[in-house]
Amino acid sequence: MNNFPADLRREYTLAGLRRADLPADPFHQFAKWFDEAVLAQVLEPNAMSLATADAAGQPSARTVLLKGFDVRGFVFFTNYQSRKGRELEANPRAGLLILWRELERQVVIGGAVAKVSREESEDYFKARPEGSRLSAWASRQSEVVPDRDYLEQQMAQVTGKFAFDSVPCPPHWGGYLVAPEEIEFWQGRPDRLHDRFRYTRMPGGDWVIERLSP
Repeated sequence: MNNFPADLRREYTLAGLRRADLPADPFHQFAKWFDEAVLAQVLEPNAMSLATADAAGQPSARTVLLKGFDVRGFVFFTNYQSRKGRELEANPRAGLLILWRELERQVVIGGAVAKVSREESEDYFKARPEGSRLSAWASRQSEVVPDRDYLEQQMAQVTGKFAFDSVPCPPHWGGYLVAPEEIEFWQGRPDRLHDRFRYTRMPGGDWVIERLSP
């Protein structure tokens, strides 16, 4: 095994997190931290790791972009025929990890997943740049392709197809909503004695807040 040098390790000293500072609703806490990440000019503050698993339990992970959140949960968009789309069809549960390294913070989310309405997907699709809308038609996400030229040829074909029309939302493309059952807020602290608080949703809809050992 290749051991990394000890100086790669760093101390976390920027802030702490106290139980007394936490609101009863985790979405309020998330909104506060998200706004602070934006103000701190964190690179891509809405980037998050999405973990899924197939019907056999084999996990996979990738980075996607959070495109919105409200009291229902957290929304991202993708190709429904991609690997993550197929895995969510077979096993509609997911984990999310949002890391704001510059603030020494992360948020860990787990819950059930469902597609958003077609109307919501189409409304968001219309707001995307034209190149992104065209690539949603050109790319068969997660499928093997022979080379880069093939992708560019596919893009040229769909560009010609929609040259004189608006680019519609593909039927195989849309949004997912992760409805959280647990949300953990993690704040780095010195000596690895990090602050961790987990919100767990109760059957009635209320949230229980617990401090976790680091």
